[in-house]
Amino acid sequence: MSNYFWCNLAQFEDSVALMEESREITYGQLDKMAQEISSRISQRSLLFCICQNSIGAVAGYVGFLQKGIVPVMLGHTIDRALYENLVNIYKPQYIWCPNDFVDNLPVYEMENYKLIETGTQVPAMDEDLAVMLTTSGSTGSPKFVRQTYVNIQSNTEAIVKYLGILPQDRAITTLPMNYTYGLSIVQSHLLAGARLILTEQTFFDRGFWDYFQKSQATTFGAVPYTYQMLDKLRFLQMDLPSLRYITQAGGRLGEELHGKFGLGMREKGKALVVMYGATEATARMSYVPADKTVEKAGSIGIAIPGGHFELIDVDGSVITEPEQVGELVYYGPNVTPGYAESREDLNKGDERKGRLETGDMAKRDKDGFYYVVGRKKRFLKIFGNRVNLVEVEDLFGKEGYEVACVGEDDHMLVYTTADDCEKLVEFISSKTGLNRTAFSVKHIDEIPHNESGKVLYSQLPVK
Repeated sequence: MSNYFWCNLAQFEDSVALMEESREITYGQLDKMAQEISSRISQRSLLFCICQNSIGAVAGYVGFLQKGIVPVMLGHTIDRALYENLVNIYKPQYIWCPNDFVDNLPVYEMENYKLIETGTQVPAMDEDLAVMLTTSGSTGSPKFVRQTYVNIQSNTEAIVKYLGILPQDRAITTLPMNYTYGLSIVQSHLLAGARLILTEQTFFDRGFWDYFQKSQATTFGAVPYTYQMLDKLRFLQMDLPSLRYITQAGGRLGEELHGKFGLGMREKGKALVVMYGATEATARMSYVPADKTVEKAGSIGIAIPGGHFELIDVDGSVITEPEQVGELVYYGPNVTPGYAESREDLNKGDERKGRLETGDMAKRDKDGFYYVVGRKKRFLKIFGNRVNLVEVEDLFGKEGYEVACVGEDDHMLVYTTADDCEKLVEFISSKTGLNRTAFSVKHIDEIPHNESGKVLYSQLPVK
């Protein structure tokens, strides 16, 4: 593993790697902390990493990569029933979690985190398997994306290259580490020898902006919903002299906001970089270069270094002419090998062979820039989390409710024959961990079905 960035952090020995409130941790210190944590685990094992934006979480994650321990990345606010279900399915050998997450006695403690040993046997795992990340938000599914060491290294190198991340950059955390976008920010800044400013505060906390100014942050990432809120907060009128550029991913920003923030940042001598990605592609597949962000507002841009796109028509042929719509297919070393839905799946090899069918329908303009125009499959991006509508319907079904889910990015509409609509809003919000404003529940007398029992979504009432 000597060629991977997580094994070479000591090259930045005296540079600050992590900042948490008034504390600073150098790269040399981070490297020693990571090795100390991983030394408590004797062999390649499966581990549940309960993530916060904190020194303990980052140090643990680096140590697990260094020693070939496979972390399953989970948020510290995870629904407890889902957590227990995942423990039963995957049977991890260790849990690395905040001290107050569970009561179990630890075998080791550091930085308000503790290591718990479960006593289960190590599963058979593919030798390339590095990390497991959720793909559908926290909708109750045990489905994870299997990422390899090569996936992580190649995608991180590409991100550093096209963003031009510098050792002087200071990225403030605005997304959770267990979310592919948030994790990519952590990894890319560590590879570049830059600084991570760690906080659990959000844009909507007054303390966040005070901390931003105090720490002299140069960059942050955000999802479309957050950009809507930043617009209401009049972000473009804020005086943030240290800021160099901002990024966006996690769903379609929309042409209007894309253009507004692109122009606003340009007028300040700063930059907006809009990106497109998926956990199945490790993190990123494309980006809109900052100098094109106004001209190409609404676009997902061009493929990242080392990758390329194709558009495939209904006959399976490659589309070569501009402005023709087809399914967007991506190729690159960052394409992950496949999914895991059980412990046995951890031993699977590469099922995709570097080719990812995104499920998005897109077109390409005459300049080679891509635009997503729709979805082939039934999923939404809600506040940056990909939520599978079928899984949500199954979740309600297990509770005895008949529902049909539709919607658009950042808002799901649930039709139900039940009367207690408010209760259903609370239920889905608690299960997904997403704000209740993302959901509307509407009562209808009957959900339309065809003769074979399939829901006729086109016959649902007008939204």
